[in-house]
Amino acid sequence: MVMAEGSDEEVLPVFPFLQRPLPRGSSPSGSRAGREAGSQAACPGAVVVDEENEWTEEPNILVLLCLEEFLFMVHNYKQETQGCTEGQKETLQSFVAHVMEKMPGKILALVVVGVDSYFDSLRTQSKKRLRPEAVNGDQAEEKGKRRKRKAKDSGPDVSRLDVEDALVDLLLQTNVQVRLAESPEELAEFVSMFTKAVAEAPYKRERENTGFSFCVENEGCRGVKVDRTGKGLLEVWKRQIQQFNRVSLDMAEAIVSAYPSPQLLVQAYSKCSSEEEQENMLANIVVRRGEGVTATTRRIGPELSRRIYLQMTSHDPDLCLDFTE
Repeated sequence: MVMAEGSDEEVLPVFPFLQRPLPRGSSPSGSRAGREAGSQAACPGAVVVDEENEWTEEPNILVLLCLEEFLFMVHNYKQETQGCTEGQKETLQSFVAHVMEKMPGKILALVVVGVDSYFDSLRTQSKKRLRPEAVNGDQAEEKGKRRKRKAKDSGPDVSRLDVEDALVDLLLQTNVQVRLAESPEELAEFVSMFTKAVAEAPYKRERENTGFSFCVENEGCRGVKVDRTGKGLLEVWKRQIQQFNRVSLDMAEAIVSAYPSPQLLVQAYSKCSSEEEQENMLANIVVRRGEGVTATTRRIGPELSRRIYLQMTSHDPDLCLDFTE
């Protein structure tokens, strides 16, 4: 936010993209005209403040589709897949294409509220219609006509499977995902999460730009604290063993239990009578997995034993442990 001169109030800067009109949605007839203003809402181009208090527009856009509009888009997609091409009716793909035409270079995400509730209400109405009623033939025929007219006016003929097909096709064709929320509270929570993720994205990208050609340790995996008495060194040694490719925690613990420090392992290598004995020295160490009746055992094996031996004794800094003969 920015402080207004001569005032304690905070004001937001005006950005041109906030004044851009959103594309119109489809009406039941398939046209874009006649829809009321406010049928769509968007969170376009989220703005992030950097360390120098400069405003930066991020490319992410979150568009809220009203339920009726979304269902008609799915219905129009269903008709297209069935070969019905009368008129140009709005589908999810055409809507996304129109938005991207108005806002090129943006990353679009859609959200709809109440889809599951809509289908739950349809199922409830269907159960009520199936209740036996004592009516004569003429009354039943007239009542059936009224139900058909009511069903036609209530909304498009789509099922959950139709919605899933349309969403999968949209994702495959445009790489745009649709979030289905079930309440205003869930929508508010998603918008909050979306905004937070966009705001933190620049910081995370900068953090990943380490300048190294390998993946360094992230914040979620903290280092081991070692005190003056040496407490913690065993854990450091175990994690060093785990840095070998295809080495699990159980395997590292088995090796560390047999040789609690690198120095003890090097001393054991020096007592071997041949290089072959050194390479296979760790091969028969037993690795135990699980507990009780589900417990299993295996051995370290000659391949890992040889890699650890090369790592501990080789003076070649360019030696590739996985491809040595």
